[in-house]
Amino acid sequence: MNDAALLTHVEGRTGILTFNRPHVMNAFNSELIAATHEAMDGFLSDDSVQAIVLHGAGRCFSAGFDMKESAAKGITGEAEWRKVLTTDFDFIMQFWNSPKPTIAAAHGFCIAGAMEVLMACDMAVAGDSTLFGEPEVRFGSGIVAMLAPYVTGPKQAKELLLTGNDRIPAARCFEMGLLNKVVPDGEEVESAMALAHQITSASAQSVQRTKYAINHTYELGRMREGLAAALEVDVGIEADQSPERLEFNRIRKEEGLKAALEWRNRQV
Repeated sequence: MNDAALLTHVEGRTGILTFNRPHVMNAFNSELIAATHEAMDGFLSDDSVQAIVLHGAGRCFSAGFDMKESAAKGITGEAEWRKVLTTDFDFIMQFWNSPKPTIAAAHGFCIAGAMEVLMACDMAVAGDSTLFGEPEVRFGSGIVAMLAPYVTGPKQAKELLLTGNDRIPAARCFEMGLLNKVVPDGEEVESAMALAHQITSASAQSVQRTKYAINHTYELGRMREGLAAALEVDVGIEADQSPERLEFNRIRKEEGLKAALEWRNRQV
């Protein structure tokens, strides 16, 4: 059994990243984040790799950033939170910034920061029973990379981010434009690889320049400034330590994450 936080391999001209912390729903911790940056650097410097697919081992894509690790660090104050959240932001945005197309293949759950990773990818597919959501507001937290308004519309983004609903079905995400395809469970990686094959069969230079042009269209609309401003809002939220956040963290520390989530779900 390979206990590395991230598994990588190349299939044809596609690099594949597998989040490999299934015992904690592939939560993004420091080890996984560092390994992903290293793997992405390797794929980007390898001319034989022309597309990148990412998915999760075990029962889900990912539950987002590792809250247990974050709590153990005892982060306080805006300066400390800005450093941590900037690291998280850069982890997400590397998939947007990659000159080579990135494709997310989601199954099980794709929650919080993991959903932001999926939105940062150029394309995304999901198994039909996959559940999505950004529940941060429900426990006094904020959004690291506020891509939703750009990937979908403002009303859909508000539905996602202001309700904190973390049981949004794949079919609804497809309606919102967050997914390219919804496929039968178990076929999401195959579907993502089929998209990658179409991409790698085209001219690599044309593909990369076209991706740049599409992304640049958003950035000309000051998307970068908007994301930076939203990140500052998140820094303020995390540093503020709202009563809801303090109570959620207390329950998580004393009774475990499951109990904290159950408490959160009772707040109606």
